[in-house]
Amino acid sequence: MDTGSLSGKHALVTGGGTGIGLAIARTLADQGATVTITGRRLDVLQAAEGNGLHALAMDVADEASVVDGVAAAVAARGPIQICVANAGIAEGRALHKTDMEFWRRMMSINIDGVFLTIRESLKSMNQTDWGRVMVISSIAGLRGLKGAPAYSTSKHAVIGMVKSLAADYARKPITFNAICPAYVETPIIDQNIQSIMARTGCSEEEARQMMVGVNPHGRLITPEEVAHAALYLCSDLGDSVRGQTIQVSGGEM
Repeated sequence: MDTGSLSGKHALVTGGGTGIGLAIARTLADQGATVTITGRRLDVLQAAEGNGLHALAMDVADEASVVDGVAAAVAARGPIQICVANAGIAEGRALHKTDMEFWRRMMSINIDGVFLTIRESLKSMNQTDWGRVMVISSIAGLRGLKGAPAYSTSKHAVIGMVKSLAADYARKPITFNAICPAYVETPIIDQNIQSIMARTGCSEEEARQMMVGVNPHGRLITPEEVAHAALYLCSDLGDSVRGQTIQVSGGEM
């Protein structure tokens, strides 16, 4: 795409202060979009601000926070035409060790947060003649992930949401898709390393290699690789890509 191809478009990226969300936000801004980045930690968002990125504190697990936050973004920067529901958590825990608090926290952020983000974004997007909605799911949304049944369930669920919305909007100028990365080099990797070490007693390098080994091409995926998949979906050539699961997974099937 040519620089400036998204000029005049307002994008909302949840979890936009770090990792995949920040890479997507910067990539969209590089193409001329005005981008609202959201998250719970305002200091992290403000550190990423500038060059077309605007910070907004918002907790996707809190309905009032999402309703008020998206409304504020629209009032400040116009209708949302690109919605990237990226905010989420990734934690593994065996099912027999999963209590309701852990289960509900996973679902409230990874499913409810996506639902609320899309619902509120569509209020202004529906008033325009063009829109792109993307959910950052996971390769775990397409197959079971050993040791993480709650996480896998949440990522399967949002793919179902995307497919249903794509069917509802098939004849409208708004597309819905899910991007499904495998292991990406983000701060979540560091958290997962500590979790694996605690569960298995292995070394830090051994824990890291467990994740690298899941990616068939033998390395962690960069956030920028995921961001460019999102950019393609925003292009004119992406208009017929609807209700799909775009894998950025190094060959993982």
